[in-house]
Amino acid sequence: MVDLWNLIYSIIIYPIIYILPAYVANGAPVIFGGGMPLDMNRKFLGKPIFGKHKTLRGLITGIASGFIIAFLLSFALSYMLLIGIVTSIGTHVGDLLGSFIKRRLNRKEGTGFAFFDQYLFLIFAILLAIPLDHLPSVYGIIFLFILTGLLHRSTNKMAHKAKLKEVPW
Repeated sequence: MVDLWNLIYSIIIYPIIYILPAYVANGAPVIFGGGMPLDMNRKFLGKPIFGKHKTLRGLITGIASGFIIAFLLSFALSYMLLIGIVTSIGTHVGDLLGSFIKRRLNRKEGTGFAFFDQYLFLIFAILLAIPLDHLPSVYGIIFLFILTGLLHRSTNKMAHKAKLKEVPW
């Protein structure tokens, strides 16, 4: 018989612990970002590289916030320091790639684009961390995709109501 605690831990708790630095790194720019656009308003083939919503301060505070969470988690799971650093960076690689692609597809800044906005950060966080081992189980990763979809919608609506975001998506 499968131990219920181990099942809950492997499918829900450990995946949340694993991805927490990436979640924090992804959300922190909404609170701490702003200022100079990361692309410094430059264009690539006549279109903004990332757009005005991707800022240097957002990138730095996002990655730094993820690093802090990784450091704190490493007291319980030492390997989480490196995983947290990599997933925090991967989060922003995915997010910036999504913005770059959206600009190429003529999507205006601030317009929603479900897959790119919700999942690209998660995919890159996980992909970059694969070589470090300790990945959640397949069921844990499926859970993270479901959780990310739910959290993305609700946290963005809350950030919009708190006037931290211009749009609720």
